[in-house]
Amino acid sequence: MRGFLIQNATWLGAGVLLTFLSSFGQTFFISIFAGEIREAYGLSHGAWGGLYSLGTTVSAIVMIWAGSLTDIFRVRNLGPVVLTGLAFATLAMAMNTALFLLPVVIFLLRLFGQGMSIHLAQVAMARWFTTTRGKALSIASLGYAIGESLLPVVFVAAMALVDWRLLWVVAAGITLLGIPLLIRLLRKERTPQSLSAEHTATGMRDRHWTRREALLNPLFWFIAPSILAPSAFITAFFFHQVHLAQVKNWPHIQLVALFPVFTGVAILSMFIAGWALDKWGTARMMPFYQLPMAVGFACLSVADTISGALIGLIFLALTVGAHSTLPSAFWAEFYGTRHIGAIKALATAVMVLGSAIGPALTGILIDYHVSLGTQFLWISGFFVVVCGLVWIGIRRARAEV
Repeated sequence: MRGFLIQNATWLGAGVLLTFLSSFGQTFFISIFAGEIREAYGLSHGAWGGLYSLGTTVSAIVMIWAGSLTDIFRVRNLGPVVLTGLAFATLAMAMNTALFLLPVVIFLLRLFGQGMSIHLAQVAMARWFTTTRGKALSIASLGYAIGESLLPVVFVAAMALVDWRLLWVVAAGITLLGIPLLIRLLRKERTPQSLSAEHTATGMRDRHWTRREALLNPLFWFIAPSILAPSAFITAFFFHQVHLAQVKNWPHIQLVALFPVFTGVAILSMFIAGWALDKWGTARMMPFYQLPMAVGFACLSVADTISGALIGLIFLALTVGAHSTLPSAFWAEFYGTRHIGAIKALATAVMVLGSAIGPALTGILIDYHVSLGTQFLWISGFFVVVCGLVWIGIRRARAEV
């Protein structure tokens, strides 16, 4: 491992940087300001969820086109553009006071943060690494894990002292500082145009699939719910964390204080999944790794204490960690790497769409007095169904790999 890290430090460092800075467009960060945003714009839970869903859905549509740019341009050239857009979006959140512009701000945050920043990092790792793909994806995902564990605690504490809008200016400054660092890390980047044979790998039927061919393949549609579901309902959990704390009578800061534990378990799961997929491939693991998510939501449904919430979060983290590596490796393993940017862009669009559906659906149900506890039980059952679909899809296609 040490030799791998030293030899690939700059490429892996770029992945970590991109996934960390994506935090400012992720739901776990935006949602810590949910109370302030709803108050500032006079929004109910359902209205806020609806506006968030609108901006996120449009970003998912745009991702289908924007994500394929990674098959054409270097990360060194595309990354600074993405981070500049993310910095602009964070400043817009700080300065905007018009309700009709709020979905536009959400769109920009989600496109450049959750969408393109993560997409750039994952495509780069999937393309640049073959036999060590799982290890590379796990390491690159550490940036997201660091942001998820560190930023909510820091920014929630800072809100007690500083106006929430000023904190978005701080986020913009951090993002801008990442641009020259990214350029420096990737001054000797491998490019899509210059990939040699040892850095490419074929998929099913020993060939590289195009995005159109992947769409027409049944396996894609068996896998799609497993991409949508974690994004939808983990996003919903973080999005409604303030409301969840209120209805469970937990101090919000106590719930947020559990997030580093959640992240620590996710990191452990991420590295175990990365090691396992390098050893056995994704086919054996994809049908089962979301079962802990079903257990986690069931635990959160019935939990009345913070310790019960901790147990639920640990089970959620087991799936979240594996999810950060397995799907990206799956697309490369089953469909090849030549068009991985375009295919992964489609998967990222599904993921972003899920993050739009989750908050909106749960927010509307909250407005109709369906408790989060009841919703979490339904979500738990849905994850069991998702695992069954993945098992069927991979069983049908596995012989072709």
